[in-house]
Amino acid sequence: MLKNWTLKKPLLPSSFGKFDKITYMKKFNQFLLLIFCLIGMTLWSQETTIMIRAKAKDAKFIGSSIGGAKIIVKDAITGEILDQGITSGGTGNTDLIMKTAQERGKELSDANTAGFTAKLNISEPTFVDIEAFAPINKKQARVKASTQTWIIPGKNIDGDGIILEIPGFVIDILAPQTHEGLDSNAVDIKANIVMMCGCPVSDGGIWNSENFQIRAIARTNGKKVKEIDLEQTEKSSTFSGQMNLESGIYEILVYAFDPATGNTGLDKTNIIIR
Repeated sequence: MLKNWTLKKPLLPSSFGKFDKITYMKKFNQFLLLIFCLIGMTLWSQETTIMIRAKAKDAKFIGSSIGGAKIIVKDAITGEILDQGITSGGTGNTDLIMKTAQERGKELSDANTAGFTAKLNISEPTFVDIEAFAPINKKQARVKASTQTWIIPGKNIDGDGIILEIPGFVIDILAPQTHEGLDSNAVDIKANIVMMCGCPVSDGGIWNSENFQIRAIARTNGKKVKEIDLEQTEKSSTFSGQMNLESGIYEILVYAFDPATGNTGLDKTNIIIR
């Protein structure tokens, strides 16, 4: 009975022609190949970690105290984001970073130094773009730094990891306020100035303002009408000065420039003198 039934019940409908059988087998084989590929990718892909840090030029690491640096790791060919996050931790050891001669192979960071550990799930060597936007919370000062490198599955990059240098100063104009209307021609200008890691700028300090050019410019209709030096107040990183301006609408710029390193920062505001 079983033999007769088997002969009378073909695996494919009787309407399945020769061409349909071939097509069916091709589709079935393609499906099996896809399954094997997916299993292979799952078995071979490995989580590979990369330590990424952002370091202020001529200063320390950019971490939690100033909001950190936004890190994005992308596949350099497809643009796919493989991981992203914010650096967190401290700015690092001041004596080691700023006062000690750097030797080849000697690390600048320790377990508490700011960084971001990117975790990439890759199954083959991948060429990546690594981008840092820092300091992420300071839009007027934010700088993008980037690099490219090969990442090999299972070959972690740790220790100091990949360090991206962030040049500049962070400048916040404290006075005058944005769009402030003033009845006096004597305009008091005050600004807070720090390194890109948040480290203080002060007279005689490690980041010595006496070596920097810190100035304010007033412009109207796109033309500079006055420029003055700003001096440190009684408070570290705070600089001020006064300029006399006629009635009108002005753009006020405050900048810092370090001739030795090229570090440059700037902030702007607009005021009205009645």
